[in-house]
Amino acid sequence: MNLGFPEMVFIFIGALILFGPKKLPEIGRQIGKALNEFKRASNEFKAQIETEIANLERETTPQILPPAEPPPDAVASGTMLDAPALEHAPAQLTPGTDSIAKAPDA
Repeated sequence: MNLGFPEMVFIFIGALILFGPKKLPEIGRQIGKALNEFKRASNEFKAQIETEIANLERETTPQILPPAEPPPDAVASGTMLDAPALEHAPAQLTPGTDSIAKAPDA
């Protein structure tokens, strides 16, 4: 409903003629109370729907359980215990060499 100023004035004058100046404030209050009650009821309904949706989502979400403890005498295959030990020596530079190669004409 896109009512402009002329339409609102026409509706007000029609209501004033139809109901009279004594009944118009009372009718306005009743309409305001009805709109307020409708808004409150719709907000309660919306909140109830949202809580029900949240409950359904909570029920359908899988729960992550902690890993189960293996038996105390079991050893998993392919662990680092089975791998041979490798020794890594850090790379060393020999004296007189630079880490960056220089061009001969530099």
